[in-house]
Amino acid sequence: MIDVQGFDMFIKIEPVNKGWSADKKYYIETVDGKRLLLRVADISEYDRKESEYGMMERLAALGVPMSLPVAFGVCDHGGSVYSLLTWSDGEDAETVLPTLTETEQYVLGLKSGEILRKIHSIPAPESQEEWSSRFNRKTDQKIKKYRECGICFNGDAAVIEYLERNRTFLEGRPQCYQHGDYHVGNMIISRENTLSVIDWNRPDYGDPWEEFNRIVWSATVSPYFATGQLVGYFGSKPPMEFFTLLAFYIASNTLSSIYWAIPFGQAEVDTMMKQSQDVLHWFDTMKNPIPTWYIEDFFVQYIEQPGSLSGKGNRNHQEQPPRAGD
Repeated sequence: MIDVQGFDMFIKIEPVNKGWSADKKYYIETVDGKRLLLRVADISEYDRKESEYGMMERLAALGVPMSLPVAFGVCDHGGSVYSLLTWSDGEDAETVLPTLTETEQYVLGLKSGEILRKIHSIPAPESQEEWSSRFNRKTDQKIKKYRECGICFNGDAAVIEYLERNRTFLEGRPQCYQHGDYHVGNMIISRENTLSVIDWNRPDYGDPWEEFNRIVWSATVSPYFATGQLVGYFGSKPPMEFFTLLAFYIASNTLSSIYWAIPFGQAEVDTMMKQSQDVLHWFDTMKNPIPTWYIEDFFVQYIEQPGSLSGKGNRNHQEQPPRAGD
């Protein structure tokens, strides 16, 4: 690690043991008071990490609130590749949101939707495979793997039937850059109630609306935030076609989450099994693509009588230890 750029300025290096990434992560403090995040991966990941870092530079230039790229290179005598980023100060959004007023949760959701629209302004390469053929193939694989995994949830037939019935909505969809894991677990809220996005290590290209497949985690924490995210992204109530595809992408993820969880143990399987029942409840056993957590009445009330945007809220701003910045 001594060959990381600026290492001679580091006065504190602490491991960050959080998240699903295989990267080694470290919280850094420098002699001149800077707080940084260091991510280190095996040198075999060089090309992918270089691409990630370059995209982060591009997103930062668009004004996306995030851990800003500082340096990139090879370390550990050529055995590893590193990215050095600014630290995102604050606490995890999933922890902070329940302490805020409904209006504050909604306003932060609006902001998350606006941020996502900026992220999606980067188009996919022209060489990208047409979306419907790509995602139909993926859907086939998910259904097959789910049926073979040996674990089934109540209502799975309704989920699979919904997928089969709505595949035509995949045709002609545009594609763009995707964060890849956009939900409250990868967002930080500062003491001033500003939002920043972390964990940029699962990027992809695809239908921009597919990016909402992780909103299940946000809706579980705060329906107001999730509602605000949709309104902030579209600038108004989303179109019905969006809700149809939202239910499609969430249904698809619900199947794959079951067999994905198996290697991580029973607790993770139980979490995904519970989420499958939440999904079926939200979409009335896949009969209604508008989820129950979408609070349209709140959106109307907010437009007519906007709440305070000061963002001060009722948070108890106690001293907190550093949280994972990416």
